[in-house]
Amino acid sequence: MAEAVYILCAATSALCAFLLLRAYRAARLNLLFWSGLCFVGLTAHNLLMVVDLLVVPDIDLSLWRSGTALGSIAILLFGLVWERQ
Repeated sequence: MAEAVYILCAATSALCAFLLLRAYRAARLNLLFWSGLCFVGLTAHNLLMVVDLLVVPDIDLSLWRSGTALGSIAILLFGLVWERQ
């Protein structure tokens, strides 16, 4: 059951990234761009979680997972703080 939740979280993040970047391409709003990049990183985080917990459970990838999550949130924070509308 947990495997399905991990995979669905990755798919949901990928779908959000796709929809946000597609909306950015149509509207050219910077907030959509930064949010889309954040969700690209969160998709990578969720995929790393699937790999870490399901594919290679004997190798600890928690540092890589945390790094991608931190980087994703940092990208969104950068977009929120330094971009002007």
